Amino acid sequence: MGYAEKRTGKDGVYYRARYKIATGKYGTVQDATGATIKYRTKRDAEQAADDEEAKVRGGTWRDPATGKVPFEDYASRWYAAQDLALSTMETYKSNLEVHLIPFFGEMEIGAISAFDIAEWEKEERAAGWAPSSVKGWRSNLHLILADAVDDGLRDTNPATRRRGRGKRAGRAKERGPEKVITDPLGTLLIAERAALLSGRDDEFVAIVTKYYTGMRWGEIVGLETEYRRLRSIRVEWQLYELDSSELHRCPPKDDSYRDIDTPAFLSRLLSDHIARTGPTPCTCHGRTYVFKGLGAANGAARRPGAKLVDVARRAGVSTGTVSNVLNHPDRVAEETLRQVRSAIAELGFVRGAAAGETAPHWRRNGFATWLFQPAATGWYPKKAPHDAHPVPVLAEPWPGVPARGRNASGRADSCWMPIAKGLTPHGMRHSHKTLMRGLGTPPPLMDDRLGHLDGSVQARYDHVTREMRDRLLDGLTAAWEASLDARLALCPRSPVAVLDELLRARARKVSEPHRGVLGIAR
Repeated sequence: MGYAEKRTGKDGVYYRARYKIATGKYGTVQDATGATIKYRTKRDAEQAADDEEAKVRGGTWRDPATGKVPFEDYASRWYAAQDLALSTMETYKSNLEVHLIPFFGEMEIGAISAFDIAEWEKEERAAGWAPSSVKGWRSNLHLILADAVDDGLRDTNPATRRRGRGKRAGRAKERGPEKVITDPLGTLLIAERAALLSGRDDEFVAIVTKYYTGMRWGEIVGLETEYRRLRSIRVEWQLYELDSSELHRCPPKDDSYRDIDTPAFLSRLLSDHIARTGPTPCTCHGRTYVFKGLGAANGAARRPGAKLVDVARRAGVSTGTVSNVLNHPDRVAEETLRQVRSAIAELGFVRGAAAGETAPHWRRNGFATWLFQPAATGWYPKKAPHDAHPVPVLAEPWPGVPARGRNASGRADSCWMPIAKGLTPHGMRHSHKTLMRGLGTPPPLMDDRLGHLDGSVQARYDHVTREMRDRLLDGLTAAWEASLDARLALCPRSPVAVLDELLRARARKVSEPHRGVLGIAR
């Protein structure tokens, strides 16, 4: 049995609760910080001692000394014991080093309270971090403290939220903005603008592919040519960008291996793209990828290469004439066209690669910031020393070609209007789900394409059929053709070569009279 030990201190008489841990070994009841609890009455001390001794006999007692391990030490051991995907390990490492250890590092693991966590959250929000980010870091903290409970270092997990605690009905302070999506025509226009910004067709094909397949960013970047099938795309790998900027080839998220059916128009678009670009194995992975990065590779700026001015001097024309040959050959006389192309062949000039080789892969931030965002919103982001500003464009040909170089804004005629302000590359995945929903696609087929897993009992009895797949492909084709018709109504031509050919082919098709079996017009 526990007992009360009478003591006298500067505050007067009090009692300590003493309980038996083992033969010849007694403990004193303490609070969460490790301080001895001083009871005002003998009865209260005896009752507390009996409760603690009952825990010892029941095997649930925890030695208060075990909770004195610093959070940083325990978190370091906890991280070292994890064996997860490389991307998850990178995330945990960043969470610990940047957000958790700086605040909780020196605190004893057993002394961390809910009030400490609330104070930490308040500081993170005051620093300007997004509520969704803070929520993710708290989830990581909750996981660590839950393991500390299992290891006997704590009795409870202070990071557990009590449902509805401190909230008013109808008020959700952490609610983020609604996810922005777009439709088939918006996708076509954004893809066209992105191609104009990059100066090539690759971005057009990639954005259209992303919208009509719902593939994740890493799956698009990591799409290898051998997995681009005749009527489908096999998702077998992704390229995940680590904090070190290294691209790690790894399985798709949550092992979502799958075959994505592709409409005939998308299959042709990808086949033509591969034939046009002639991809070769990259130096970082030794694999051949469907899409290649934009811009110079690391260190490429120091490598020699023929420049636009070199071609102009060789051909005896101005740089503007060379630019017209590359962008608007129909505006150049046949003899001048021959001279410039001859100079290009003699000097080995490669458009966009005068400074050296092109980067083997897109980078998520660069693609979103300098291609996708300006295409969707019509604005370049803020980049010191320049503030955010509209994309300056030359009005002809429609929809306007971005003006580049010195005094680009002064030479521009206009700027682009927003198509989908706030849209992100990941938003194209949401857009694909919304498109499928509008086409009446069954949930199991939507999950199958997006790589989602429905663990409900209902899903066990729901299966995908060939008829479902065919109906979806017909719907996607109809949406694509409708977007081409709408774009054709805006302007019959495009400065983007691949889209220009699509528009001309569509114009020919819709202008042809419908004929019966015997070729008689109906």
